[in-house]
Amino acid sequence: MLGGVASVAIFTNQTALLNNDFQVSSFLVVRSSNQSRKYSIPQPFFKTPGFREHIFQFVASNNGSLARKNIVFAIPNERDDTEKEGSDYYINYPVIVDQKEDRSSCAPGMRTPFPLLPCGELIPRSNEINDKEDGLLAKLMAVHLHVLAMEQWNSSKLKMSHKNYLVSATNLIHYLALKSLDVEQLKEELSSICFLNLDTINQHVLASLSAGIRLLDNVKFDSSSHTISYSEGISSTKSLEKQMKGEFSVNTLRRRASHTADLLLGRLPEKRNTHIMVTVGEEAIQSETLLKDLLNAGTTIVRVNCAHGSPEIWSEIIRRVKRSSQILEKPCRVLMDLAGPKLRTGKLQAGPCVLKISPKKNAYGEVIYPALIWLSCPGAGSPPDHVSPDAVLQVDGEELFRKLEVNDVVTLFDARGKQRTLKILSRYPIFSGVGFMAECCKTAYVKSGAKLFIKDKRRKLPAGHVVNIPPLKQFIKLGVGDLLTISRDSQNKESNLTSSTGAHRITCSSEYVFDSVKPGEPIAFDDGKIWGIIKGTSASEILVSITHAGPRGSKLGSEKSINIPRSNIRYEGLTSKDLIDLDFVANHADMVGVSFVRDVRDILLLRQELEKRKRGDLGVSLKIETKEGFEKLPLLLLEAMKMPNPLGIMIARGDLAVECGWENMAYIQKEIISVCTAAHVPVIWATQVLESLVKYGVPTRAELTDVAEGMRSSCIMLNKGKCIVEAASFLHRTLNNHSTKPNAEFKPLALSSHDS
Repeated sequence: MLGGVASVAIFTNQTALLNNDFQVSSFLVVRSSNQSRKYSIPQPFFKTPGFREHIFQFVASNNGSLARKNIVFAIPNERDDTEKEGSDYYINYPVIVDQKEDRSSCAPGMRTPFPLLPCGELIPRSNEINDKEDGLLAKLMAVHLHVLAMEQWNSSKLKMSHKNYLVSATNLIHYLALKSLDVEQLKEELSSICFLNLDTINQHVLASLSAGIRLLDNVKFDSSSHTISYSEGISSTKSLEKQMKGEFSVNTLRRRASHTADLLLGRLPEKRNTHIMVTVGEEAIQSETLLKDLLNAGTTIVRVNCAHGSPEIWSEIIRRVKRSSQILEKPCRVLMDLAGPKLRTGKLQAGPCVLKISPKKNAYGEVIYPALIWLSCPGAGSPPDHVSPDAVLQVDGEELFRKLEVNDVVTLFDARGKQRTLKILSRYPIFSGVGFMAECCKTAYVKSGAKLFIKDKRRKLPAGHVVNIPPLKQFIKLGVGDLLTISRDSQNKESNLTSSTGAHRITCSSEYVFDSVKPGEPIAFDDGKIWGIIKGTSASEILVSITHAGPRGSKLGSEKSINIPRSNIRYEGLTSKDLIDLDFVANHADMVGVSFVRDVRDILLLRQELEKRKRGDLGVSLKIETKEGFEKLPLLLLEAMKMPNPLGIMIARGDLAVECGWENMAYIQKEIISVCTAAHVPVIWATQVLESLVKYGVPTRAELTDVAEGMRSSCIMLNKGKCIVEAASFLHRTLNNHSTKPNAEFKPLALSSHDS
């Protein structure tokens, strides 16, 4: 018989190693007035969290309330060395155990501030817990105790959270405490009895652990040889009710996560669990129907990148988004991404303003289909959706469009002085005026200023000239072994793209790069399509030897990304351009995307700037695109949760893959979603989603499975391309099919006569 007052202690003897791993020996001790037994917890059990900042420390309890007694911790100091310290971790809870005559189990009436203590056979036949269920209960209690200790230790940090995020921040602490433990063996043991999956409790850690302990405590196992009897339960207390039925209950936290996503992204359409975000640029104002088509295709968020365009273009895009949303009665929000301190190649000098028009030819060079050309006045609008011209010519000439009729012939002289004829096929009324579809059977190089003539009975009459031909995009073609010189913007004002040494030349506007990089460091361009090694540096130039490119070379153009993953570059948080753009975003957008977030100082600066603009309601999307940002994600979230703003995380997989390594991306994106799920923060799944479909009209099989993985997030983002409407529509159908019963199902096996 066990009676009187019992107490439970968990001892954890740890030594922090330089590689941030822990050697741990842990055991559970149950004491009563006349007996004491030690329950061993299999090793290794404790480990450091997967994140670099170990912000949690162990505490002890005093009279049932958690308080520090002896602690064990390992936190990198300012010199990034690891401090070493070891001690015992001791938590003591007074427990009232009722007397019971049956020696095979303890009394059912046990009261404790938390459901942490084993009930049943407190004193096994040996010093170690040998029975499987007893061992599970002890381990689960140790995990639960560790989670609560971490919450208490971080109580001062949690109190700084905004009231909207206090519960979510607390659950994040619970999750990180669970992640700091090596529970792989415990997972297997729980899975073997189909009991509790620790991989799926991120959203409601404490409630799930509490429920698990209660259920394990109530289980009864019978066999022919012996019966293990557990008590009927632990008496409920206010704390227990809080964990299982109050603000930390499973259903409450699930509703909180859904509400947080709605605040940032808006309410979802029926039959959909995931938002669709589409990036648009200047093409959205060149087409009268693009935005309407995107909204009809299922787009619920439009993204504008402040790294491109101007406030005038952004204003027109947002105006059209709002107008289309009102007309179609389809809600659509606007996210504007600040450019951030991203390294990019400078602008190359514009190429000639010439447009090549080519008919389709067979292998023998014979014309199969003439080239289709759209003719219209400047500002008249885009061609109708059902026509697909090969080229668009804007012509300054009212007389031409007054006189033109179907089957008329227009002539022009191209850039080479060759005469070409355009036969008018059809006439269309458009937004402001008319447009014509014409065909050309010969290759032509048309430049701005080319004059057009209409054939009369006797002569050719001038009828206008071509305007607004865009300049050709210039690029550098790099192959393995080539040399590339990166110079400051001010050093490259000449038009040629090669230096005096024969190396290709390009600029970079970020001056702090030239003071930070070192020879031997790898460097990547255009999201990792081109790689090189830095061979030399100076105050104004960086010399790079190309080590990876396409078999026939790779093109490097203007405003392409530059990544130097191993360099210790001191980036600024919000740049001067970001602060200017933030004024526009705060007045026009629903959400702001903060690029290249690295540490809490970036969040502090953002918070100050939003407070200056009195935009506590502006949605904030933190873009995780560096190794440092990933490693500090929990700290970034906890800091951002001090703001009242709706909060989300974007997984910017382009830069993130280059910075962290391609082989690590699957793990990294999974970990980001897990952490954000614990914080009840919505995730935006971005970069190269359905890229082949967006660009060429046909998806790859791998892209389809990527979409399936992206369904774990709250929003999937598509980048712009010529087939973007089709891609958005396809993604909408895919998400709908996922939310409802699919068309294709397994058919039931037909039973043969022998089976029956």
